[in-house]
Amino acid sequence: MTTTDRRVFLETALAASAIAALRPRAAAAASPIRKAVELSMLPKELGLRERFQLAKDVGFEGIEIQTVSDPKEADEIKDASQKTGLVIHSVMNAEHWRSPLSSADPAVVAKSVAGMETSLRNAKLWGAETVLLVPAVVNPETGYQDAWTRSQKVIRERILPLASELKVIVGIEEVWNKFLLSPLELNKYVDEFASPWVRAYVDVGNMVFYGYPQDWIRTVGKRTVRLHLKDFKLDRPNGKFEWKNLGEGDIDWPEVRKALNDVGYQGWATVELSGGDAAYLKDVSARFDRFLAGEKPVAAGA
Repeated sequence: MTTTDRRVFLETALAASAIAALRPRAAAAASPIRKAVELSMLPKELGLRERFQLAKDVGFEGIEIQTVSDPKEADEIKDASQKTGLVIHSVMNAEHWRSPLSSADPAVVAKSVAGMETSLRNAKLWGAETVLLVPAVVNPETGYQDAWTRSQKVIRERILPLASELKVIVGIEEVWNKFLLSPLELNKYVDEFASPWVRAYVDVGNMVFYGYPQDWIRTVGKRTVRLHLKDFKLDRPNGKFEWKNLGEGDIDWPEVRKALNDVGYQGWATVELSGGDAAYLKDVSARFDRFLAGEKPVAAGA
């Protein structure tokens, strides 16, 4: 091989490597699914605007934020979004665990409703289209049927009027609350409202104990308004489990991606993982891109 041939060979190989490295990101850019991150994952030592800018710099388009009751902080968040261009697409309601809508205590329910009212007004202020709601909790004091009936009544009578007025969707999430344990139940629960302002918020990690996310996605279908992404590792023989980074658990990510294609999902997906520095967040963003490209979202070089 001559010197010229060797140079041409090396240049071609380098170009091919660069193209291969960019392929997942290019596929992600063409995807109708938009990338978002939880505010809680961003370094807390940074100011709000710096955190928003970091999220955008490592490749995220949007962010999901927990309920904020302080009007000054809410305004600062809106300012950070406007100045960085990072979209606030969803609000995660914060009161539903402490004060379940399904409680028999009117005072507890009143706190939960007030929390949702704040969340909905946050969403309106920030231009977010959705508020995540865990609708009920089944426990020794609240049976399954009571959880269903009570929570639906409160949502219908005391939450939906404001949601429809503000034009913000209530996204019902399945989570470890011993409630809505199958996609068929989630469908029935959502459909009984017969409202465009109630839809499903699907978390692909939460059901791994008792189901498969690709099955949930196909069954819930067009009801899905938002997605949470995280991985889950279950050690059944020893009864242990742990949350994992994307691609490091039991979830079949290429199958999840196929399922989203099958139902025509076009919307936001938010990674919900532990927090970290810029290098960690850049890696998470790259894994997200690989998932969108239909690949297993492993770390670079793995």
